[in-house]
Amino acid sequence: MGDITPETMQLIAIGVAAVCLTAVVYIVASPYLSGQVQAEKRFQGVTENKVNRSQRRVKEEEVSNRRKQVSETLKELEDKQKQSEKVSLRLRLQRAGLDITPNVFWGASAVCGTVLALVVLILVSSNPLIIGAAAFVGTLGIPRWVVKKMTARRQNKFISEFANAIDVIVRGVKTGLPLNECLGIIARESPSPVREEFQELVEQTRVGIPLADCFDRMMQRTPLAEVKFFSIVIGIQSQAGGNLSEALGNLSGVLRDRKRLQARVKALSAEAKASAWVLGSLPFCVMGMVYLSTPDYISLLFTTKKGNMMLLGAGCWMSMGLLSMKKMINFKY
Repeated sequence: MGDITPETMQLIAIGVAAVCLTAVVYIVASPYLSGQVQAEKRFQGVTENKVNRSQRRVKEEEVSNRRKQVSETLKELEDKQKQSEKVSLRLRLQRAGLDITPNVFWGASAVCGTVLALVVLILVSSNPLIIGAAAFVGTLGIPRWVVKKMTARRQNKFISEFANAIDVIVRGVKTGLPLNECLGIIARESPSPVREEFQELVEQTRVGIPLADCFDRMMQRTPLAEVKFFSIVIGIQSQAGGNLSEALGNLSGVLRDRKRLQARVKALSAEAKASAWVLGSLPFCVMGMVYLSTPDYISLLFTTKKGNMMLLGAGCWMSMGLLSMKKMINFKY
């Protein structure tokens, strides 16, 4: 042992260090050299692909199920609408917001027809045909026209406030309130006619009627596309779940966009509508002024058969022209 020189010790130390370094390199590089890392990567890739495929398949199934539910809901609504195409007079009065019975309506229509026939008899002519036409228009025409106008005005008011009502539901759901409580808030605080419709809906739910049936009755009272969209969203959410606040928020945005488009269409067609009003009212204004100045001159149109035929032809041509102009300036949106 005493014969070991420093050079020998240095060589031994270098050899030991080389062996240790070789062992470390072998330990680190052996997985790569043996293919273990590549095998693990391949296994992990196959596993991740399986997971991704399964997740993708689940998402596709969810989307297809939602589409199927939407199509089924739309089909059910279309079938119900086809079954209830015949609208009763009571339902028409409800749509107009009139709290009267059909008997009262028919009584008022008879009074209107009688009054109009008397006015024509006293001021215009004693011709039985003209008096009968006036009585027919006063009994069946004017009252129904008034009900139709009241219905359209009520529906326009409903549409203008419906988006705000949906926003109330969105904010309520985000704060944790249940849907029925949000509907109750709308029934208490919204302006007319949204308040009346949701009051009817809330009262029906309180007596045990299912929410889907309540919305179906609401669509019968207010046959609007906006109400149909709202009913579809609530129906799908109740069946398949999902984020109700997000869905109703998107619906509220769509309704506001439709309202803006409606206002734009009205602005673009205002000039054509004014022209139609002027052209439609001009013959009656001229006839009234001629009757006031020289009644004997204009009375021939009402007292002679040729005058009656001329009035009938003029009325037909004017009706065709006004209907054509109405078709041209009314847009679907």
